Amino acid sequence: MGSDLQASSSDSSEHFQGGGGVPPVQPIRVGVVGVGYWGSKQLRVMRSTPGVSRVVAIDARLPLLSGMSHLLSTGAGFTSLEAALPHVDAVVIATPPASHVPLGLAAIRAGKHVLIEKPLATTAAGAQELIQAAKEAGVTLMVGHTFEYNGAVWMLRELVQTQELGDLYYLDSSRLNLGLYQSDVNVIFDLAPHDISIANHVLGAIPTSVRAWGQRHLDPVFEDVAHLELGYDDIGVQAHIHVSWLDPRKVRLITAVGSKKMAVFDDTNVEERIRIHDKSVVRSAENKGMQYHHGPVTSPVVRFEEPLAVQARHFVDCMTTGAVPRTDGANGLAVVQVIEAAQISLAQERKVLLSEVSGLPDSARAGLVPIPAQRTAVRA
Repeated sequence: MGSDLQASSSDSSEHFQGGGGVPPVQPIRVGVVGVGYWGSKQLRVMRSTPGVSRVVAIDARLPLLSGMSHLLSTGAGFTSLEAALPHVDAVVIATPPASHVPLGLAAIRAGKHVLIEKPLATTAAGAQELIQAAKEAGVTLMVGHTFEYNGAVWMLRELVQTQELGDLYYLDSSRLNLGLYQSDVNVIFDLAPHDISIANHVLGAIPTSVRAWGQRHLDPVFEDVAHLELGYDDIGVQAHIHVSWLDPRKVRLITAVGSKKMAVFDDTNVEERIRIHDKSVVRSAENKGMQYHHGPVTSPVVRFEEPLAVQARHFVDCMTTGAVPRTDGANGLAVVQVIEAAQISLAQERKVLLSEVSGLPDSARAGLVPIPAQRTAVRA
């Protein structure tokens, strides 16, 4: 069934200072640490980012370095970060999560700007250490929450923030696939950072509590299926997250359910990433039952650009201008706190307050715009 096209549109690049990718006065040399699946994407994007004069690859695995030769100039491969540091101005870290803090600290203390892939760290304490080090060194620290640079996610945020959907009831997220199993972290560490950052971004808030359930079907140590319940008590909204490495389908869905309308972001649907359902349910005082409204489904225009490219430009712009990144260290810490609370919840089988995890600095709430105060809704 075809969907109506609305005139409204969203472009992720327009939300960031310097989003057009104005080249800096001094071209920047970037080193990418870890050139596996995601690191190779970072290499490709950084090579075409305005203001970047040279990109080098850093990986102890020589076969992987050799495989990147078509993306690199002569002498642009290093087997250690230490060897590469004199040759770069900034570092992108795309390695396993446990290595993020030591590698990030080494680069920061050498005076390099740093972009770290999600999650920023494996603990809130580690994230705070990175934030403090970057502050003392006067360098940019940014985390790769790529969906916050996605035009469709910005549109979903606008639908919620402007109350186009009415009073928001809840947010529901599913990120499922068959694999890829990770050997060093569970499925929450691997997949949930995306959905947590999206929820924080769309709601303009940070959760106050987390409850997690998980199962280990094929690994005795790490959960491969998990469900998270995030309580945004300050705004009276819950977000539900389902992540899995053990599902026959590739699912990337975010559903926002409001009192007037409902919206679905489907990242696998390149033609209609956002669909707005004019559907609602209200309590009928006349017949003491429920009244259902079924309206049309519309798909607004989303001017889509590769989020990784938008993120890369934003990183360069922040290094050049000194602007605070949209996904700065505090933004990354807010996500790590939820992940850490989820691990406690799994282990102790209880709801965990985020106040129980390492303290969140006031700066973590900067830039978060809460949704308007909602009317008290009658719920059965």
